[in-house]
Amino acid sequence: MIRRNWPTVLGLLAAATLGWYLLYTELLVREMRRDAAIHSRIFIRVLSGLADPVEGAAEDALLDLSSEVQRLGVPIVITDSDGIPAYTANLPFEADPADPRDQARIRIYARELARANRPIEEPELGTVYFGDPPLVRRLRWVPWLQVGALTGLIVAAGWMIRHNLRTERERIWAAMARESAHQLATPLSSLEGWLEILRLPTDEREDLVSLPDIASEMEADVDRLEKVSRRFEWIGRPVRREPVDIPALLRALERYVRVRLPQLAGTVDLQIETPSSVPPVLGNVVLLEWALENLIKNALDALAGAGGQIHVAVESPTPRQVAIRVSDTGPGVAPDVRKRIFEPGVSTKSNGWGVGLSLSRRIVEDVHGGQLVLAPSDTGATFVMTLPAVGSERPLPES
Repeated sequence: MIRRNWPTVLGLLAAATLGWYLLYTELLVREMRRDAAIHSRIFIRVLSGLADPVEGAAEDALLDLSSEVQRLGVPIVITDSDGIPAYTANLPFEADPADPRDQARIRIYARELARANRPIEEPELGTVYFGDPPLVRRLRWVPWLQVGALTGLIVAAGWMIRHNLRTERERIWAAMARESAHQLATPLSSLEGWLEILRLPTDEREDLVSLPDIASEMEADVDRLEKVSRRFEWIGRPVRREPVDIPALLRALERYVRVRLPQLAGTVDLQIETPSSVPPVLGNVVLLEWALENLIKNALDALAGAGGQIHVAVESPTPRQVAIRVSDTGPGVAPDVRKRIFEPGVSTKSNGWGVGLSLSRRIVEDVHGGQLVLAPSDTGATFVMTLPAVGSERPLPES
C-alpha cells in the first residue's frame, strides 16, 4: 500500500515545489519593482538637487541619496588608507566601526565582500567594499528551484509510469486468470452434468441417453479441457504450425457453439458458410479456434437478451489469402471505442475485462502473420480475420 502511494506523494511534492517556485518568482518581481522605485527616486532627487538654486541644496540631495542607496540593501564597508573601517551600511550583523572590538569582524567581512566583488579604490575616501543586493542573492536560488521542480516532476512521472505499468500488468493477469477460469468452466460444468446422469438408475438413464453417447460427450469435454490448457501454455511462446483446414475448423467450432446456444443466447440464429474451395492456412489449429471462438462469443454477448443473427462466412479474396468474416445484428460498437477495441482492458460490456479481442488480434497478427480488423458496417459489428494461405505466409518473429 505504501509503494502504491509513492506516486501520489511524489506528485504532491512536485506540485508543492512548482507552487513554491511560482510564489518565489512573484516575490522576486515585487523586489525588482521596489528597487526600480528606489532608483527612480534617486534619479529624481539628483535632478531636483541640481536644479535647486538654494545654497546647500546639492549637499542635502547627496545626503538623501545616501539614505536611498542604503534602502537598496547593498552591504557596504569603507576603510581608510590604513584599512580601518570608517563607514558601514547594511551589514548582516550589528557592529560599530568606531568600536575596536568590532573592527576585526568588519575587516573579515570586508575580505568576504572582496572575494565576491572587486573593491573600488577612492583616493580621497578610501577603499569601498560592497556586496550583492538582496535581489541578486535571491535570484541565485531560482536555478535550484527550477532543477528541484523539474527533478520532482521527472521522478513523479517515472513513478507514475511504473505504477501504471504495474497496475496494467496486474489487471491483465487478473483478466487472464478470469478468462482461464471462464474457459475451464464450460467443459467442467458439462462433465458434472454427465456425472449426474451416470448416477441415475439404469432404466432412467437409458431413457435419456446411451452410455456410448455419454462417453463420446465426456471425451469431447476432456478434449476441450486439454485444448484450453494448451491455449494458455502457448501464449508468448513459439508455436507449432501446420496446414489448417478453415472450413473443417469452423464446422467443429459450430458444433461446440450450437449445442450451447440455448443457454448463452436463446433466440440466436447462427449461420456458418464454409465453401470447400478455400485453401488451407499455415497455423495452429488450437489458437485459431480460440481466436474465432472469441469473435463468436463476443457476437453472442452482443445479442444476449435481444436475439438476432450471427453470420460467419469464409472466402478466398485472392489465391494467397483466406478471409473469415464474423457479423452480428447487435447494437454495434460505439464510435469512441472503435479505435481502441483491440487494446487490452477495453470492453463494450459492463462486466467485461477486455481480453478476448486483444488475444484474438495477437493470435492472428503476431502468431500467424494475418490481420484482424473491425470493418465498417451499417448495423451490428463485423470483424474480418485475414490469414495467409499455405505457401504465401511471411516469416514471423518469435512470439
